[in-house]
Amino acid sequence: MARDRLEELVALAEAHNLLIWSDEIYDRLVYGVEHVCVPSLPGARERTLLLGGFSKDFAMTGWRLGYVCGPAPLIAGLRKVHQYIVMSAPTTAQYAALEALQVADHVVEHMRLAYDRRRQVIVRGLNDIGLSTVEPRGAFYAFPNIQSTGLTGEEFAERLLMEERVAVIPGSVFGPSGEGFVRCSYATSLTELEEALDRIERFVTRVRGERRPKR
Repeated sequence: MARDRLEELVALAEAHNLLIWSDEIYDRLVYGVEHVCVPSLPGARERTLLLGGFSKDFAMTGWRLGYVCGPAPLIAGLRKVHQYIVMSAPTTAQYAALEALQVADHVVEHMRLAYDRRRQVIVRGLNDIGLSTVEPRGAFYAFPNIQSTGLTGEEFAERLLMEERVAVIPGSVFGPSGEGFVRCSYATSLTELEEALDRIERFVTRVRGERRPKR
């Protein structure tokens, strides 16, 4: 999200004395833009809880290691809840996280560039198929508009899985405004992405054919 939009949200939070939860799990996986850390904005630090972790930036998926930063009184309250839910983060994961923070910047950049190449391939491919897709500036997901197929997000996702063995997520699971879209992850190899695009194109062509009036 652009700095000016974030500043507007901080001003809104100040005006109404709100807390801000800032999920910055993808802070290093951005493309063509600079990540803005919300607590660094004027007026935000004292009312922001910053959420982060290692599963995305450092590809430590499944190790369940993250962190929260914020004002001491809020963290003290969170700690009371946390101690009854989790005993401690795994020791192995903690050592790995320390190593990642100290020496892995070049590895993260290499990974980010690889994601960027895949991002360009999937966005171009989906648009070529006729599924309008805005270029994402962070993370590793594309969010194509599938309304031209005449299917709902759930129908599209289920049929694509059953007929072409390609898995996507209906946009509606992220809220009502996501209907008419699906989420596609590009956290896989270029070869598999290209194969998936071929299958999606085959599926979309077939679905559109079904909608044409019979002569």
